[in-house]
Amino acid sequence: MQIENFKVFADLVETKSFSKSAKINGITQSAVSQQARAMEKHFKTLLIDRSQKQFQLTREGQSVYETAKDLLHSYDKLLSELQEMKKVISGTIRIATIYSIGLHELPPYIKRFLHDFPSVNVRVEYRRSNLVYEDILHNSVDFGLVAFPVKHRQIEAVPFRDDHLVLITHPEHALAKRGGPVELSEMSGLKFIGFDPDIPTRKAVDQIFRENKIDMEPVMEFDNIETVKRAVEIDHGVAIVPQATVQRESQQGTLKMLAFKDKDFTRPLAILHRKGRVLTPAMRKFIDTLGMELSGATSTETPSR
Repeated sequence: MQIENFKVFADLVETKSFSKSAKINGITQSAVSQQARAMEKHFKTLLIDRSQKQFQLTREGQSVYETAKDLLHSYDKLLSELQEMKKVISGTIRIATIYSIGLHELPPYIKRFLHDFPSVNVRVEYRRSNLVYEDILHNSVDFGLVAFPVKHRQIEAVPFRDDHLVLITHPEHALAKRGGPVELSEMSGLKFIGFDPDIPTRKAVDQIFRENKIDMEPVMEFDNIETVKRAVEIDHGVAIVPQATVQRESQQGTLKMLAFKDKDFTRPLAILHRKGRVLTPAMRKFIDTLGMELSGATSTETPSR
């Protein structure tokens, strides 16, 4: 019985899915099933209760799973300690994040990290926010980056940075031509383009409207920042978005970025990892890099005030 067998089994238990365990470990679904049966043969007992419709362990299976977790934790800790002894910073870091962070916040940090540690590979997947949390819980990725992090007993959330929220309009919009900061109340009656209702930034914007007693019903809703920006660029409405996501369009003149008068609405960002997980030297260096102040990672243009 090899350590990889315990890893596949633990992933199977935690995801309750043969297909997800297969994807995490880069093997086929049938291989996961074969390994599970091989473990049952090795231990001479059933580990999975196949009489149930939903995935469920037997009492013996639960015992094997608990031991597997301990073995895997000890193994990861040993690997990390050996790397530290050799002063080696290498391996692969898997990251799941939402589009707005992955496209507009993360690149300068990854560039700096890969410059400092060229032996490390970084893989980034774009996911909806709720799926980032699932990926962390299922050990599909090492880190997640999200906006407006929510508390979870199995997930550690490390503050990354705060984004300023700004109003964006078409350059010929009346507010853009007037310039200067805008009152939030001036948005009443405007065509508003929003994110999908389940996206954290949309929930935060809705909260801002409620607290300021502004009745705002979006004329369009999209699941990503790029489509929201395109809709504003063709003058279908206005939107509230993270400032870092519209720097290029503002500089090119395809969008007008406006600050809010006497208000500073922010979007907190956080790095997620599973609690109790052994962090390799490369992972710790990556967290250190995200804590740096990089010139390319901060907004260089101030919205009109």
